[in-house]
Amino acid sequence: MTMRKVTAFIAGLLFGLGLLLSGMTNPTKVLSFLDLAGQWDPSLALVMFGAIGAAWWPFHWAIKQPNALLGASMQLPTRRDIDRRLIGGSLLFGIGWGIAGICPGPGLTLLLTPHWQAWVFVLAMLAGMLLCQWLEARRTH
Repeated sequence: MTMRKVTAFIAGLLFGLGLLLSGMTNPTKVLSFLDLAGQWDPSLALVMFGAIGAAWWPFHWAIKQPNALLGASMQLPTRRDIDRRLIGGSLLFGIGWGIAGICPGPGLTLLLTPHWQAWVFVLAMLAGMLLCQWLEARRTH
């Protein structure tokens, strides 16, 4: 196994562990954050601010580097424009998140638990990814 795969695996484990410890794999907790008119739970915002704070310095360091720590070229997003596809994708993501209380990271983490809803979510996510890929192929041809 290459070092890049090992570090990607470790990063994924740390991300999943962080999601579990913070309670962000609990759909009810996420939906409570989105329920501004009811029993609003601000803990998701605190987790987000903590994650942004923890990532701020490494990201700012990374944008100045030509190569990643393991030698690969640095690949960071360069586009900054807002178009129909970005808005549409964001709306679909937000609607799905609001309905299910799950987004991709927690959804994958929940596959290791007895929550059958995670399997439905991940299958729907994969179907959406395949649909997007198919639509993109049609658009470019």
